[in-house]
Amino acid sequence: MHRRSWLLLPAGVALLAGLDAGLLLLEVRAPFGASHLPGVHGVLMVLGFLGTLVALERAVALRTPWAYAAPALLGAGALALVAGARLLGQVLLVDGLVVFLGVAAMLWRRQRDGAVAVEVLAVAHGLAAAVLWTRLEVAAVLPLLVGFVVLTIAAERVELARLSLGRRADTTLLLVAGAYAVAALAALLQPAVGSRLVALVLVGLCAWLVRHDVARRTIRSTGLPRFSAAAMLTGWGWLAVAAATWAVVGPPTSRPAYDVVVHGVFLGFAMSMVLAHAPVILPAVVRRPLPYRPVLWLPLVALHVSLLARVAGDALGADVLWRAGGVGTVLALLLLPVTAALSAALGPPPAPSRAPARPHDRALA
Repeated sequence: MHRRSWLLLPAGVALLAGLDAGLLLLEVRAPFGASHLPGVHGVLMVLGFLGTLVALERAVALRTPWAYAAPALLGAGALALVAGARLLGQVLLVDGLVVFLGVAAMLWRRQRDGAVAVEVLAVAHGLAAAVLWTRLEVAAVLPLLVGFVVLTIAAERVELARLSLGRRADTTLLLVAGAYAVAALAALLQPAVGSRLVALVLVGLCAWLVRHDVARRTIRSTGLPRFSAAAMLTGWGWLAVAAATWAVVGPPTSRPAYDVVVHGVFLGFAMSMVLAHAPVILPAVVRRPLPYRPVLWLPLVALHVSLLARVAGDALGADVLWRAGGVGTVLALLLLPVTAALSAALGPPPAPSRAPARPHDRALA
């Protein structure tokens, strides 16, 4: 395994601690009952886990040693939060995102590309969220955290789908990202109005990208292309549902609205996209192939079924179903690294054997 793979370890710790905190918030027994973990649950999952993974992938793309300080600092910040050193963790997260912003800016300087410029704006959202979190609650910076994740993924999808999106794709994405930044600022100042503006921008983004996403065609193929397409399309579906709900209810203060908006974005959407891109991105990071195997469907299906159960439990007022769905999402996310490690450890699947052609078959060829 490549020497930089150790940078994945803090992200893994952040994921495990975030899931432990999720169990505590569900009021079920958790492996570690640390009382401070529920208060940092969201930041651990978004900046500690996802932030470290994205920063590591971008550092690999830049191919400059100092760029690895970004995932290292983000991972260290996550570890500090897990240990209960909240102030230290906040400082390290801010430092990591400052370096990450520099990495994104250097990538833009190299390519002068509209999609990469949106990645810079996405990291700026994450940095603003980390800075404001030192003074505000996570709920107040939710639009910024959503912007960090959604704009990052949207920029990547545009980079991969330029042919189907057309020549104006970069301009359209820049306009949408700019509109989102303005809406996120409005949400900080006037949450009731600004959060609805944020949601409407997300609805427009979904409508534009899904219409042109190559996943609509590759869903009819087989193997990895079909798996990735299914993960992406279900992810876009959850984002659309979350955005529509957000537009109607405004700031998600009730438990049903919170589950649909927050978990729809960060579980249904973001984690689906992680699953869709893992077989391509992880080998570039760890320098080890991650062959596609049908077992990769297990965490994807488990994630969406359990998230549906959680949302249905909210809608029906059935706490047992809500809690079971929440535990199911935790188990689904635990299955993600397990199935990935299993697939990588087993190596490439054997090529299908071909029976020797019979003389009669050769004669017909």
